[in-house]
Amino acid sequence: MSQQHSLDLGDRRLEPQTAGPSGQLTEIRESSSVREEALPDDMRAPPTLDEASPVGIAASAFPMRSAPAQHTSDPRVPLSQEVVAAVFGPVSERHFAVRYWDGTFEPAGATSTPEFTLAFQRPGALRRMLLPATELSIAEAFVSGDVEIEGRMEQAMYLGDTLGERLQSPGQVMRLLRKLIALPNDPATAPREIKGTRFSRGMARLLATDRPGDEKAIQYHYDVGNDFYQLWLDPRMVYTCAYFRHEDDDLETAQVAKLDHICRKLRLEPGMRLLDVGCGWGALIMHAAQHYGVEAVGITLSEAQVALGTQRIAAAGLSDSCRIELRDYRDLGTKPEFDRAASVGMMEHVREDLQPGYFDAVYRVLKPGGLFMNHTIVSVARARPTSRMDRVKGMLWRRDAFIDKYVFPEGKLVPVAHVVASAERVGFELRDVESLREHYAMTLRHWVKGLESHSMEAIGIAGERIYRVWRLYMSSSIYGFASGRINLIQALLVKPDKEGRSEMPLTREYMYDLPAQTIEIPDSAAA
Repeated sequence: MSQQHSLDLGDRRLEPQTAGPSGQLTEIRESSSVREEALPDDMRAPPTLDEASPVGIAASAFPMRSAPAQHTSDPRVPLSQEVVAAVFGPVSERHFAVRYWDGTFEPAGATSTPEFTLAFQRPGALRRMLLPATELSIAEAFVSGDVEIEGRMEQAMYLGDTLGERLQSPGQVMRLLRKLIALPNDPATAPREIKGTRFSRGMARLLATDRPGDEKAIQYHYDVGNDFYQLWLDPRMVYTCAYFRHEDDDLETAQVAKLDHICRKLRLEPGMRLLDVGCGWGALIMHAAQHYGVEAVGITLSEAQVALGTQRIAAAGLSDSCRIELRDYRDLGTKPEFDRAASVGMMEHVREDLQPGYFDAVYRVLKPGGLFMNHTIVSVARARPTSRMDRVKGMLWRRDAFIDKYVFPEGKLVPVAHVVASAERVGFELRDVESLREHYAMTLRHWVKGLESHSMEAIGIAGERIYRVWRLYMSSSIYGFASGRINLIQALLVKPDKEGRSEMPLTREYMYDLPAQTIEIPDSAAA
């Protein structure tokens, strides 16, 4: 998504969408519908969705049947069709349908049932999407409302790879560039631009006096509103990868299994003190206090999480055994007062150069023999060797720029080796690593389904652009996990005592020696 029409994140808030002149858009759609009135029902192209309508956005979550191609009288459409064919392949090879702003429709030539429909809502949408052609510009085309994905968004996430595969030579790029420059440019209907220039925003970041990697990144991500997350998370509001013991487990069952999986890995016992770094709304500390008899402390930088989490703890009658504090991990102190520690989905928010300090902060407050379970997303692609040409393409394509800008503005995914090296550098010893890559893809599918099914409520709470950002971010993450580009690991670390003793069992059987009965959490814990 290009900088030209990106969002103003200077104060970490997304502005409401500003559509172009409604008269112009309405006139285009009316002319299209009149042209189709004389056609039989089964010959009409699927209707154009109103990008400002929550009803239209909700409808876009469902796939549509392919329809015969429609021809246009708008002279700007044929060149756009040429560009789409050059970038995404000819109609005969495509598994998705395309609709242009005037109603012109191209079916999915390679299948009778399109995977999704790519809808260009404005004449200048394709130009803004592809000039320059980067991951960010393509993603922002959807966020801004220039482009609509109708159907399962997960199915559309390969479009960026398709573009890269089709443009391999400088000659291809130059021929495409000439066509892109000639595409219609309609600044009057372009989405609202962000405040300031690219240079001024860059200087503001360079001259910032805030603590690096400070609470603004966490507040931006989590202070969207508790009501927004409650629409699509499980009742305990666990916003991290679930643990599916069976493929048909529902999301709530899988999240409870994940909480217990962590507790078992940590070998929790009554009377122990547990620290949860980045505790969210308190699900883990509540589970550990209820079922393992520990005294638990969770820390977060989100005031919204502290407020709701504290209410939930009180409602469950756990105020004497667990609490949530608004605190930075760098302010934990140096006293070794905890027997166990966990960090679930927090490290992604920590800048790469600050991650050794993150592990050191936890190491200092753990007692000798203490265990630390670090659950984090890692990059597989960054660990693999790349050629000079691949590095040049990566810089031009700006892979992960969308997530870096809109989702984790202060963090960047690192390889597993970096996680382990950062932990060992401060004194931790690695005892176990488990990959939950497939589990996260399954978790995300549950989340996207929940978000799309509550699209109107989500837009009412957080605004259309927030809804679009989260729908796109989670759908692209499904593709990342399913394709193996990113992974989710649980790394179990120990702080040996001065003699090197770890107090760890000889085998890993204790992690999977499950109790005879399934653990049930009282309804009060999820209130």
